[in-house]
Amino acid sequence: MATVAATPETQRIEQLVLDFLAYLEFERGLSRNTLEAYRSDLLQYGRFLATRDVSALDATGRDVGDFLTSLATGSGGSKPASPATIHRKTACLRSFYRHLRRDGLVENDPTAALSAPRRSRKLPHVLTRGEVERLLAQPRGGEPAARRDRALLELMYACGLRASEAIGLEVGDVDLEERVLRARGKGSKERVVPIGQVAARAVASYLEHGRPALVKGRPERHLFVNFRGAPLTRQGLYKIVRRHALTAGLADRMSPHTLRHSFATHLLAGGCDLRSVQEMLGHADVSTTQLYTHLSSERLKDVYFRAHPRATAG
Repeated sequence: MATVAATPETQRIEQLVLDFLAYLEFERGLSRNTLEAYRSDLLQYGRFLATRDVSALDATGRDVGDFLTSLATGSGGSKPASPATIHRKTACLRSFYRHLRRDGLVENDPTAALSAPRRSRKLPHVLTRGEVERLLAQPRGGEPAARRDRALLELMYACGLRASEAIGLEVGDVDLEERVLRARGKGSKERVVPIGQVAARAVASYLEHGRPALVKGRPERHLFVNFRGAPLTRQGLYKIVRRHALTAGLADRMSPHTLRHSFATHLLAGGCDLRSVQEMLGHADVSTTQLYTHLSSERLKDVYFRAHPRATAG
């Protein structure tokens, strides 16, 4: 979209957005990343309205619809936005105008009649149990880095950790006697997750024979460190996962999040109830976890059609 000079209207929407974000942060506890995404979306909407000399408080359903259409078609000069992006921006605008109505700033909600594009739910890649075993067997030997990699991969699969949670773990977050760890998820929310026996052994080996050689006596709270003894970064974790995925022949199917997807799917396939998986994953809404129910049923169908003698014709 064309750059728009600051006007009373753009300044006005900036203040409305700040008030809305403060509500989201203090009343609903949304994360910084979500707040920043909402801020960006609403200021983009404000710039669009400024080209029409329309206030956010006076915008009509047609103004909102034209804004979303311009995103979908790329008519503002940028490439067309994906359905998922438009879905997010639509949800943001709906929430924004609900807030304005609660505060009595608008009488009619211009988003009331919106129909957002249907967002396709792209199913994540999930490894089979055999593929997970192959991946976890890749860090070989007793070198400090190999012990670290083995502990890292085992723990991510055993506990369904996000990449940010794995690199954020501190030594004190892991209780190997009780076999549990404390993970800090989105929005700084903490949860306690059990640790399987194999993962616990790998972490114990790393703590005793691997990590001391990496930190070299320097004080460091983070559990996973690089060869300089500094906290492992997201990029460092990604390289570790990709390197071992490559040697396991899984490079085209792997990212750090793949282990989390596999953790959830394998638990559900093994009979774990949905609410327990939701709690272990740290999902705020069970509908997010239900995606893995679909994955499990798809896998069951695959097994059925491969194994049952009368499942296919001929």
